[in-house]
Amino acid sequence: PPKKIKKMDPFYSSPSNLPLLCSHLRSPSGPPSREGVLSGQRVLYVKGDKLLTYLHDKPKKWPRALPRVQDRVTAAEVAAELVKAQHVLRCVKQGKGTLAISPEKDFAEDGYYVWIWEGDQSMNRGLLFLIIAAFLLVTCFPLWPNVMKAWVWYLSCTLLVAIVGLCIVRGVAFLVVWIGGYHFWILPNLFDEQLGVAESFVPLFSLTAGGSDTHARLFRFFILAFFAGFVHWAVSQPTEFDGMISAQKSFLDDLYSGNLLSDMSQQAQDDIDKVKLKSLDDLLQELDEVEDDEAAEMVIEQLMEEDERGGEEKD
Repeated sequence: PPKKIKKMDPFYSSPSNLPLLCSHLRSPSGPPSREGVLSGQRVLYVKGDKLLTYLHDKPKKWPRALPRVQDRVTAAEVAAELVKAQHVLRCVKQGKGTLAISPEKDFAEDGYYVWIWEGDQSMNRGLLFLIIAAFLLVTCFPLWPNVMKAWVWYLSCTLLVAIVGLCIVRGVAFLVVWIGGYHFWILPNLFDEQLGVAESFVPLFSLTAGGSDTHARLFRFFILAFFAGFVHWAVSQPTEFDGMISAQKSFLDDLYSGNLLSDMSQQAQDDIDKVKLKSLDDLLQELDEVEDDEAAEMVIEQLMEEDERGGEEKD
């Protein structure tokens, strides 16, 4: 069981052991923190009395490596060690969510303490490195070998077909169940922009009762008739339906084979080191355009001179 003490254990007197305590206090199991603004930057802070209450109230989720704190006086000493080690910064509250650095550096229950300790940044540095590497990799996409470009194309096409197919399956499943008076969705939170990536795939499906008034039933009846007509057309007109299926297969084949892409990008990559010189025909055409422009300017000047002479003769 965790070690219980009545006085501050020498464990908390060592600055090298305080990060373990800070890691627990900053976790979701620690005391609740609030968001505030300090010197124009968004920070997290906790009030002194709530920190003391959490330390001596014997929380259930307490690391075994940390000695427990039995009384409020010992909790105040531990909190003072956090301030001394500059893991938290004492501040004063100027307004709603607005903080300012306090000139007093000791610990007090009525004070507000901004978290300075951010924990191990190895994961954040690793993610930053991956983001920079991915950015540089995408930027150098024109220099990739053709094999890698082909795999990227196949992967993009597969994701596109999977997303479109999932949307079609979701729509058909909803329509079939909706005709029976219920709302059925596969992955109902898939396109919810307010949720995270993991939360978008929870739950896998949802089933709720739909409207039961007269208008809803009448609308379901018309949708059922339309759906039955489509099924009858697909069965009675196999040639047209097979033609539609064949066209879809042909489109997918062209999509994966790259026939829908232009060859201009590859040609531009092959000619990247070539000196671009104009052909003789292009030079002659530009010369003709210049001569035509000069001739047009000369005609305009002659017309303007004739107009001026005609005006002088009239005067």
